[in-house]
Amino acid sequence: MNTAWMETADLAAGRGALGAGLVVAGVVVVALLIGMFVLGSRRVRKGEGSRPGPEEQPRMPEGGPVRETRERREPDEVPRSDERLLPHELKGHGNAGSRTSASQERPRWDEGGSGAFGSGGPGGR
Repeated sequence: MNTAWMETADLAAGRGALGAGLVVAGVVVVALLIGMFVLGSRRVRKGEGSRPGPEEQPRMPEGGPVRETRERREPDEVPRSDERLLPHELKGHGNAGSRTSASQERPRWDEGGSGAFGSGGPGGR
């Protein structure tokens, strides 16, 4: 009876040592990961270089700031033919071209409507 108690105590002591060993191994792995992170972040910082100085900043063009150009465009007409045209046969290789419209007035909505479908306005006149 006394020997059974001793065998149980030996097993418990072995498991405790194994548990302590796993905890130590876990701490070592975490320390290595933290160290690798710190070394990697230092290496990245060294490779970045310094911030640009005032002479390296972007400058305004000599002609002044670039402005937006507003104009109405009209699509180029597709040439009429008896046969089907393939994209490589079109002018611009199938890319839809456009040109400046003769009328540069902006299109406006009819008065009394918002221009949206189903907007609840009085409808077409």
